Amino acid sequence: MTTAHPYRRARLVIALLFAALLAGGYHLAPVTVPESFARARPVQYPQLSYYIPDASAVGVPNFGAIRDVQLRKKTFLDFLQPFVDAKNNEVRMQRRRLELIAAKLQRGQRLRQDENRFLWDLALDYEVKTDDLHDEGFIDRLLHRVDILPPSLVLAQAANESAWGTSRFAKEGNNFFGQWCYQEGCGLVPVRRRANASHEVKSFSSIEESVSAYFRNLNTNPGYQDLRLTRQALRSKEQPIDGISLTEGLERYSERGEAYVNDLQRMIYRNNLLNRDRSLYP
Repeated sequence: MTTAHPYRRARLVIALLFAALLAGGYHLAPVTVPESFARARPVQYPQLSYYIPDASAVGVPNFGAIRDVQLRKKTFLDFLQPFVDAKNNEVRMQRRRLELIAAKLQRGQRLRQDENRFLWDLALDYEVKTDDLHDEGFIDRLLHRVDILPPSLVLAQAANESAWGTSRFAKEGNNFFGQWCYQEGCGLVPVRRRANASHEVKSFSSIEESVSAYFRNLNTNPGYQDLRLTRQALRSKEQPIDGISLTEGLERYSERGEAYVNDLQRMIYRNNLLNRDRSLYP
């Protein structure tokens, strides 16, 4: 994963500025960043800060110790959603700035150096290859990937993959989404791993890092191209981006395929998770 920029760690909310801002595949090789940009400092947005929860301040709940099933589920969802909302807020700010840059290019205006650097950063983070930052097709490919994921979808997958936060991988590695890695020591070795397998379940230093890795996976992995196309179609029709619709693009997330998608949809309906998408459309 790429190192998080300083603005991603901001802890303050400037609500009025953020509200005003919101009003207004194949795995491609990373682009080669020009030396002038490589030496430059990361893009920062001091005027656009937002709250990121700090699990270390309160601790991750012991979900398995909560005997009441409904209370355990509610505790899990209430704990994890602020991390999901924070990541969506970050992505929405990226997308809004990208849209402003796209409009500027359409008017034939020259981009500032910080705007060009911002495009390079996105190209690297979202794995979009280009030889021309100002190419319309490149901008469109970025817009296809730089977009939100509905909390109903994220929370359903987290609950499914981590057994509502009780799995060993969630408790020991902050991995709520079952993501794998393939370097020795990169994570936790599954007890039931096949003898000829080499994968591990990736460990993360924080829940924020785990959520960010999940977002990047769904927004860049070629296996989830259908999910991104569905999201793009909903946006083009000015319809809400909901978790039920996007689950259809997750057959390749699990070896169980369609059965896995059906499980996610049942979890979303049975736990009223679509109500949690309201954070996207206040």
